[in-house]
Amino acid sequence: MRNNPWLVILYSMICCIGLLIALPNFLPQSMLDRFPSAMPKNRISLGLDLRGGSHLVLEVDEDDFVNGFLQMYSDELRSFLKKEGIGVFSMRQIQNKITLSFADSRFKENIADKVTLFLQGVNSKLNVDPKKNLLVTTTEKEISIVLSQNNIDQVISHAIEQSMEIIRQRIDQIGISESTIQRLGSHRILIQLPGEQDPSRLRQLLGTTAKMSFHKVLPNNSKKGFMFGVRFLRDSDGNQYLVEDKVEISGIHLNGATANFDPKTHKPVVDISFDEMGARRFFEVTRDNIGKPLAVVLDGRVLTAPVINQAIPSGKAQISGNFTIETAGILAAMLRAGSLPIKLNIVEERNVGADLGSDSIYKGTCAIVAGLVLIVLFMIVLYGKWGLVADFSIFLNVILTLALLSLLGATLTLPSIAGIVLGIGLAVDSNILVNERIREENRKNQSVFCSLDMGFSRAYSTIFDSNITALIATVVLFFFGGGAVRGFAITMGLSILISMFTAISIVRAMMIFIIRYKKMKSIDINPLSRFFLIPDCIAIQFMRARFWGVGISILFSICSICLLFTHGLNYGIDFKGGIQLGVLANRPVDLSVVRSNLESLQIGDISFQNFDGEKNFLVRLQYQPGDSVAQTRVLEMVKKKITEIVPLSTIQNTEIVGPKISRELIRKGIVGVIISAIAMLIYIWIRFKWYFALGAITTLILDITKTLGFFALFGIEFNLTAVAAVLTLIGYSVNDKVVVYDRMRKNMKLYTTSISFRDLIDKSINETLGRSVYTSMAAFISVLPMAVWGGSVIGSFAIPMAFGIVVAASSSIFIAAPILLFIYDWRAKNARI
Repeated sequence: MRNNPWLVILYSMICCIGLLIALPNFLPQSMLDRFPSAMPKNRISLGLDLRGGSHLVLEVDEDDFVNGFLQMYSDELRSFLKKEGIGVFSMRQIQNKITLSFADSRFKENIADKVTLFLQGVNSKLNVDPKKNLLVTTTEKEISIVLSQNNIDQVISHAIEQSMEIIRQRIDQIGISESTIQRLGSHRILIQLPGEQDPSRLRQLLGTTAKMSFHKVLPNNSKKGFMFGVRFLRDSDGNQYLVEDKVEISGIHLNGATANFDPKTHKPVVDISFDEMGARRFFEVTRDNIGKPLAVVLDGRVLTAPVINQAIPSGKAQISGNFTIETAGILAAMLRAGSLPIKLNIVEERNVGADLGSDSIYKGTCAIVAGLVLIVLFMIVLYGKWGLVADFSIFLNVILTLALLSLLGATLTLPSIAGIVLGIGLAVDSNILVNERIREENRKNQSVFCSLDMGFSRAYSTIFDSNITALIATVVLFFFGGGAVRGFAITMGLSILISMFTAISIVRAMMIFIIRYKKMKSIDINPLSRFFLIPDCIAIQFMRARFWGVGISILFSICSICLLFTHGLNYGIDFKGGIQLGVLANRPVDLSVVRSNLESLQIGDISFQNFDGEKNFLVRLQYQPGDSVAQTRVLEMVKKKITEIVPLSTIQNTEIVGPKISRELIRKGIVGVIISAIAMLIYIWIRFKWYFALGAITTLILDITKTLGFFALFGIEFNLTAVAAVLTLIGYSVNDKVVVYDRMRKNMKLYTTSISFRDLIDKSINETLGRSVYTSMAAFISVLPMAVWGGSVIGSFAIPMAFGIVVAASSSIFIAAPILLFIYDWRAKNARI
């Protein structure tokens, strides 16, 4: 047997190119700058949890949009009907409909056509379909104009595109670099700002529409206060102004805004200037209203309402108020970028401090290095010199994974690191399956190359099936996970695919080369010590304990379900919603003192949790009544109070998740688990038989209930990362069972009638016991460093994952196999009847 030289060249090229692409991630920027321009220089960017920064999700306020849009239609219609000389008895706006009532019904029929044509012209100016988006209907005395959902969606889509550009301009003007602004679905915008540590500045910059307008102010005791066309507005100090709805000058006519200081008061102000049309209108308004106040309104709040002393022909003005240097600069930046065409609410906000990011990088690096070292040592102990070949393939797996992540422009987060480390463990699985199968073939006294060839060919189907089940869970996780969890799915998915290439192709080529180079006559794949070798002639009758195994498993699952009802899961902010702060103190903190002080703020339920020692703790608050401004106000109050109670403490991270987001995440998590289980059922049904699939799914349900019970018993936070652990365990649990199932399937073909099905199951388990134990140990070893050094974020993934691996390994032997035997015996009994 020889290696195909062309394949060797191809494999070598893939490895060398992968190494070149991954290399920039390990070199300082100064060295990269000296590289030739043809050399790849793309690096994997670090996520916010590793470098610190802010993450916000903005959502369109559809109700506000519909009201504003209908108000615009009403204003246009009112002007049109007045121009046409048509008298309207009343005009009502209800939900997404405008109803016109006429005093004289004779006008109705010809008016309906005129109204339709007019509104189609208005739609054309708004870049929406002029014909399909408004429904005009008539009754005996009324005309109804209904705004269709298609119209709403079309205008919102256009407005979001405009908003993204305006947000980008605002961010650029205050000097934040490397920002990420992208659309999420149809109604949301995701914004990530690495290194930005001031959430309040971001909320003011991004959560403000910045719609400015100038209005006449009436005396508060004016009779017009009881008429239409006027409203009361307040300023930042709570002072009330009665202003006319009519916009005298719109903010769209601004062409400049700069933060400055008033030369008389030396207080921060914002100097503005108008374009030609705005300057002309500003002159007219100031000329005709000398001695009267003019309100400057921003997003429904009065900034200032100065009295006009004289006509101003220059087209320049000054806005004063309770500004600081920073808030004046932010307002100027927003006015220069323009107002958002649609109101956006902050529905999710997360902020990670730079210190926490550095700590996460350190912990993530420790987890990867420790995982690699343990796996390398494990493979050497288990397979001696052939373990080094497997270790080289694992090294290649990591390099090629990093190379693909660099090419994809992926972002590395803590969950992504978890995906890489777990991918290492799954890559080892393939190598163990190959080595164990070669060892088995070698016992048949075949030639060295025959043993090698048969080992790889017979391990291939097991490797394929086991990895496909893991990939199914990964794909489901990608589509139903969010944010950083998707990063985990991508890295683990890539690692699984690459491991199939390295374990089957690279390892095979290397083993052939070594055998030919050393002219070996046999392959001795043995551990360094016989202590680590499971005997070949082992013959344990596992099915004798089938009733005990299934009974104990059901008992533990029932206890776990009881724990879920009594203790419940410790839901994280992803699922509960609300406000969360991570605090690092300089000394151990008495949380009861913190609680009593925070309860004095009267902000609802407060919960605390220590993590990573007594100096670190989480503060969780319920979502406050009101909009994002109310959440921000409470968050700032709590931060201020904590710094008073615990001096020299650091707020490491803050998170605000609205109830709508948390409900969506719960729904996605449940749907993801269900779809993953169904996908596994279908795949095993197709690849094996229906009773194999039924046995695997029944066992999977028992495994998952015990894992959830583990969460409840130890109070481990159940968040998106925990859902990733559950979905990964679904894939891993089925993966582990496929190894045994594959041997059962082959033995069923070999021993059709010579042995009973019970003996066949025992024989299959004994034959695969070594690889089952070794693969489980490898996966456990890979997640162990993450459980120890991963911190709170990875801990909610790694700790239950380690528990789940132990459960899955035992259930493959003591639960899945007995259930399979029960189903088989039941079928045989019914067949005899």
